[in-house]
Amino acid sequence: MAEPFLNDDFLLQSETARNLYHGHAAKMPIYDYHCHLSAEQIAGDQKFVNLSQAWLYGDHYKWRAMRANGVDERFITGRASDFEKFQAWAETVPRTLRNPLYHWAHLELKNYFGISDKLLCGETAKEIYERCSAMLGSAEFSVRNLLRKMNLKLICTTENPADLLEHHKKIREDNFEIKVHAAFRGDCAFAVEDLQSLNAWIDKLGRVYESDISTYDSYICAVRNRHQYFHDNGCRLSDYGMERTYAEDYTDAEIKKIFDKIRTGKELEEGEKLKFKSAMLYELAVMDNEAGWVVQLHLGALRNTNSRMLASLGPDTGYDSIGDFPQGQSLAKFLDRLEKEKKLGKTIIYNLNPAENEVFATLAGDFQGGGTAGKVQYGAAWWFNDQKDGIEKHLNCLSNMGLLSRFVGMLTDSRSFLSFPRHEYFRRILCNILGNDVETGILPRDMGLIGGMVEDICYNNAKSYFTMEL
Repeated sequence: MAEPFLNDDFLLQSETARNLYHGHAAKMPIYDYHCHLSAEQIAGDQKFVNLSQAWLYGDHYKWRAMRANGVDERFITGRASDFEKFQAWAETVPRTLRNPLYHWAHLELKNYFGISDKLLCGETAKEIYERCSAMLGSAEFSVRNLLRKMNLKLICTTENPADLLEHHKKIREDNFEIKVHAAFRGDCAFAVEDLQSLNAWIDKLGRVYESDISTYDSYICAVRNRHQYFHDNGCRLSDYGMERTYAEDYTDAEIKKIFDKIRTGKELEEGEKLKFKSAMLYELAVMDNEAGWVVQLHLGALRNTNSRMLASLGPDTGYDSIGDFPQGQSLAKFLDRLEKEKKLGKTIIYNLNPAENEVFATLAGDFQGGGTAGKVQYGAAWWFNDQKDGIEKHLNCLSNMGLLSRFVGMLTDSRSFLSFPRHEYFRRILCNILGNDVETGILPRDMGLIGGMVEDICYNNAKSYFTMEL
């Protein structure tokens, strides 16, 4: 009888890899320090009506695959029924062979719903949909219980600085044993590409701050106020999503004039945009350092490339790609300014373009020190890179250019409550790399040494690196 797909030794190609995974990695809790889950859904302990709502809503990874398979948009983001959408997804899954979605889909069916005897396809769609939807309707599969199933210790959701964090407060009041923290997503504060939206956000910030924001100084005060509010509510890390790091030279007088133009709705010149972005990113990084936060820089996404679909569906619907922006010089200049002023704290730099892997890994090494192990992290394989090949490239690059042993490990970066098997996926790949190195004599056959490193990367390093309450 053939071995079932995704057996216990999935991705583990050697006896040592299997020992590392089953004896060390599998038992470690999950510390998911960056995701886009809904704190409101956690606070309300929501139950999903069916598998489509839990699995397909908002998942642009799946949407991209369905479009590539020729599925009409009606069955993706349109008015088709939830089951019709799931049927279209199930018919797409066999076409995703060698795409990480094929692995993720079956890992999620196995780990959450116990489905390991069937492959998802058009013929099995109805049975799997009905079986999983029935489970999701029960209290055992509420949002909080879905998190409990994955041995989570902490997750960190990404929130707008103007958010009141009422849902995080509710979660804490309920004494939910899995800690749910907020990350301060600050790049909206310098989103000068759309002045109408930026001004609307500044007006909203003013209402929360309870003061009119008419000058650059009052703007910084308002942002600082929200930064402190997040800190008082347990936040200990920020996140900035950018094409590249902004590090233009500027004067305070220039920035004040640029802010005046922003508030009057006058279109900015390209140089003014870059200077304002640079000033705000610097000010935010200084706030982060003063508060002892970890800074996360997500760099390199080319967003909203399909203008027709952007107009139809809006952003974050599956029309972004890897960008080829120059990264090294501006990132180095930004980090160096902070370092020179003794304001560089713990920082994670995420790279989306694999052609820049070595650039990011070596730049991280330029700004280590100060008695903090792994102070500047070359962040986990991100977005288009969080598949087997991308993870392997990231781990090999980090190993060659820095200290893999100090890596703070994987994250989901996901909007789905069913995405946490990605940690298992990463851990199996990590153990396979190390196991193969042991088997070929590249690393010593010391399971205490290698196994301890695996446990550190899976959980211990993140627990030590971040200062969020557990």
